[in-house]
Amino acid sequence: MIVDTNALSALADENLPIITILSQAADIDLPVVTLGEYRYGISQSRYKSRYSSWLDGLIRDCRVLDIDQETTSNYAEIRLELKKLGKPIPTNDLWIAALCRQHSLPLLSRDGHFDAVPGIKRTGW
Repeated sequence: MIVDTNALSALADENLPIITILSQAADIDLPVVTLGEYRYGISQSRYKSRYSSWLDGLIRDCRVLDIDQETTSNYAEIRLELKKLGKPIPTNDLWIAALCRQHSLPLLSRDGHFDAVPGIKRTGW
């Protein structure tokens, strides 16, 4: 299961529904985009050290999904599909959606705009 930034934040805060969902997932996958967004957020936190250490530990137990040539093709396709539907989503979320489609994995996120992306299954909480 691919984890969006809002789900990662909830996991860091020990949100019970997130823990339950992820405990049932075969794998936890972290897009580099999610890691960038999360690191940006914790860089401004007064708990930077604690969250950074927590993230480093989590990364050891997860697969980090990098952007590659195949991802860029999925990105372009999704962006065009959403443009035709008149339902654009934020750029970082386009990259996350492209990784979901590329790896045929569901997404854990509170962002309902992912529901407009054809071929993406979102799990909320």
